[in-house]
Amino acid sequence: MRLARMAKATSNHADNPNSDASTTLALCQELIRRESVTPNDNGCQTILATRLEKIGFKIETIEIKGVTNLWATRGESGPTLCFAGHTDVVPTGELSQWTHPPFEAHIENDWLYGRGTADMKGALAAMITACEAFIKKHPNHTSRIAFLITSDEEGPATYGTKAVLDVLEKRNEIPKWCLIGEPSSTSALGDTIKVGRRGSMTGFAECVGKQGHVAYPHLAKNPIHQAIEALQSLLEIDWGQPHPLFPTTTFQIANIQSGTGATNVIPDNLLANFNIRFAPPLQAEQIKQAVKDKLKNLNIQFNIKWKVSGNPFYTELSSPLVEAVTQATKDSTGTFPKTCTGGGTSDGRFFALYDCDVVELGLVNETIHQIDERIQYKDLETLSQIYFNVLENLLD
Repeated sequence: MRLARMAKATSNHADNPNSDASTTLALCQELIRRESVTPNDNGCQTILATRLEKIGFKIETIEIKGVTNLWATRGESGPTLCFAGHTDVVPTGELSQWTHPPFEAHIENDWLYGRGTADMKGALAAMITACEAFIKKHPNHTSRIAFLITSDEEGPATYGTKAVLDVLEKRNEIPKWCLIGEPSSTSALGDTIKVGRRGSMTGFAECVGKQGHVAYPHLAKNPIHQAIEALQSLLEIDWGQPHPLFPTTTFQIANIQSGTGATNVIPDNLLANFNIRFAPPLQAEQIKQAVKDKLKNLNIQFNIKWKVSGNPFYTELSSPLVEAVTQATKDSTGTFPKTCTGGGTSDGRFFALYDCDVVELGLVNETIHQIDERIQYKDLETLSQIYFNVLENLLD
């Protein structure tokens, strides 16, 4: 492992316009011009695979239920560093509201506009050019480099990374380290890396009542009145103190539906759903039990079905991956990044199930999923340099 060389990994291959990294912007634009709204890859992975195959990667396309996944590896032995990400993007919204067409990859002043610039085609391009530069310098590296790229991250995320890792487990190919290109930065490139995420689960609840006339409430059973009491009791649950690096566990009611539309009818049921973002040491089964215990004495027929998107995960700061990414970012930007566990879920939750260390580092997230998603295009070269330094710091 090359951790001892970290302080020396300061040469900037992105400063040289004739270097491999100078193609990062062009590659990013090529990807953006592919309209790959989830789960449609629309040829993006073919572009990536072609570049990787040229530098000695073994390429495998794994298609599952209409989802395209790329698994690419170089090297036969040693621990594996996996670059992970997704080629799918969220829908654009109203096209007329965009300053520039979302799949044109337009550059204006210092900005590159387009759906997926930050989330996360820019990072994918930087990963490819970083590997090209690293392999040019270290053609005989002994440790393994891998890519796991899916087109099912912004959607249900059922047949993407999660499904591919099931396949890799059977082959005994689970990577040791995973670097995900999610847009982790907040104000400036590299100011924040994510070393974990909260868990997420949604409860779909039905409160059953009895329909009747509002003038005769004693002949009916109002589910709205019952649900108010039940939901209020759930809002009052004390979830305890989270891990010091995690935000507090939150319980948010997202939707409530009830009523016939008439003003004089008590409805016969109420539907509600609520989301819980939870931090270690809490796990999903503990939350289910806490909700059940809270409701059992209310004498209310309140039925809940659960969907667990993922339990929380955390990579220790002493992990070689965290150390390598932190130092690589400092060497490229001049500033040590802050470690963070906030935000929504990511595919990191699937890698973490297999005891794989996970770090997320990518572009500034200020405009992700918004009209006029954009990045400072010069950040692409710096991000490529960071990834290059991670490879140098971590691999034999």
